[in-house]
Amino acid sequence: MDLNSVNTPVVKLKLLSIVNTSNETLTDKNPISESILLHAGPELRDELLKLNGCRTGEAKMTKGFNLAARFIIHTVGPKYKAKYRTAAESSLYSCYRNVMQLAKEQAMASVAFCVVSTTKRGYALEDATHIAFRTVRRFLENHGKSIEMVVFAVTDTEEPTYRKLLPLYYPRSEEEERASLPLIPADIGNSEGEPVVPERQIRIAEKPGSLEDDCEEETLDSDLGQVGNHAFARMEGDVDKQRKLILQGQLSDATIHKQHQRNYNRWLCRARAEDLSDIAALKALYQTGVDMCGRTVMVLVGRNIPVTLIDMEKALLYFIHVMDHITVKEYAMVYFHTLTGEHNHLDSEFLKKLYEIVDAKFKKNLRAFYFVHPSFRSKVSTWFFTRFTVSGMKEKVHHVETLQQLFTCILPEQIDIPPFILEYDARVRAYKHHSRN
Repeated sequence: MDLNSVNTPVVKLKLLSIVNTSNETLTDKNPISESILLHAGPELRDELLKLNGCRTGEAKMTKGFNLAARFIIHTVGPKYKAKYRTAAESSLYSCYRNVMQLAKEQAMASVAFCVVSTTKRGYALEDATHIAFRTVRRFLENHGKSIEMVVFAVTDTEEPTYRKLLPLYYPRSEEEERASLPLIPADIGNSEGEPVVPERQIRIAEKPGSLEDDCEEETLDSDLGQVGNHAFARMEGDVDKQRKLILQGQLSDATIHKQHQRNYNRWLCRARAEDLSDIAALKALYQTGVDMCGRTVMVLVGRNIPVTLIDMEKALLYFIHVMDHITVKEYAMVYFHTLTGEHNHLDSEFLKKLYEIVDAKFKKNLRAFYFVHPSFRSKVSTWFFTRFTVSGMKEKVHHVETLQQLFTCILPEQIDIPPFILEYDARVRAYKHHSRN
């Protein structure tokens, strides 16, 4: 993993994602935001309006539009007041933590930070830098296997502070580490870098609330797990009776939909709670650009899925985690079957389970599924699966023999393709050309 501090405007960096520091309405006029808005073009302003603002400490993502970076992660740093120092520290920690979490969830290999809490917001640069460095370091240690590069982009004014503090958290040698130890502050937060407030270490659980909240259901299940995990303990109706009614077609569509939604929410909460960094490190699923219709494109690389060696339930959780916010709008998927072996093939039972678990928006908003470099066997399997196992998918699946075919739907600059796929496609085209001649 590479970590760099550079004296270069973040807007000029050609990485997968860069960070924009803004205000709660995402309309701040600080130099970084204004530069990003200027270079990204008017489409970014339109996209920001759709986000409905961003709370302090949160992170939200948009496309990069005309920037060299493909994505922009927007976050809002706190306004610093000495009276509320602890709150400001916690909020600034959340900014960096949530940016890193979002980068991990989206399988982004690189991210470039600007200085998040600007001078305008009154946060002392040195104090803010300590929080930035320790939060990013802790995240990389605990969850950052899939992130290959982090860059801190600073101005001439900020560079001396960053250069002074960087060796404290990222020493380049044992000698530098020994020299830095006495300079590290006494308060370096918990194992995640989060500021620790002693009086808040006693946690009081909130009362279970509405089941419609994504994670309330899981919290309720966890609490009731202490007294039992049967239908009565969960205050549900007789589960066997409900299943019988479903089979007999006597439950209303609304009831069935509600049960399905609650089940999906349980999976989503599990996905958000578990450490899935080992699955993310496979780089089998990631977001890339957009297709000709402006829809988000997700890529699935078959050869990067060692089905026989990984926990497939964790793979399912990772899929749900990454895809949940993508599927709120129309999207397309590209599956590269290129050079896959038996150990890479997902069996029909797993695919059926996935299809049954995912939320309705996954199915409704999937507009196209491009199956690239299919084999004869995979074409037959896909036909049977879409014909007899799942409904409404057959018309969305398109078998694509070459990348040139794919590029008629998705421009080359809008999709990141692993080198081995490019090489394979070039060999196949050369062979066909030679055969014709």
